[in-house]
Amino acid sequence: MVDKVFDNIAEAAQRYTGNSRKAFEYGMCQMRIAERAKGPDYSEDEWNALDEFVDKENFERIGNFKEVMTYDDMKAFLKKWCLTSHWEGSFKRIHEQDNVVILELEERNTHEGVTTIVNSVSVYEFNDEGKLRHLDVYLQMPPMGAGFPNEAYEQ
Repeated sequence: MVDKVFDNIAEAAQRYTGNSRKAFEYGMCQMRIAERAKGPDYSEDEWNALDEFVDKENFERIGNFKEVMTYDDMKAFLKKWCLTSHWEGSFKRIHEQDNVVILELEERNTHEGVTTIVNSVSVYEFNDEGKLRHLDVYLQMPPMGAGFPNEAYEQ
């Protein structure tokens, strides 16, 4: 088994090149804009900085709840999400094969004073020009309440 690192994302990014580095840079760009959104000088146009990473015409994101988003859908979502949430994360591990990068993080999201901690795996698929064309997001999180997902999980 490969050890999980739990490292600062920006520091971990420095150790990688190729599409792995692009996946890190894409995420760090999102983090910077989301934090700026809480300040007085923020402009929604800042989300256009993601354009350099993405195949805008062919992009598709499958999210936490199996929702399907185009690039424009995702930017609209992020513009709303960032205003009420604070996100941070820690690097666990990354793997790259051909045009696919699998990035595992521990993510911490705070919304309305409640922090949720999840393990995430994001699968980035790049086109031959190195632009992100598909993103799948998978999460592990605590059960949502009694009896979920079924009684076998209750102790």
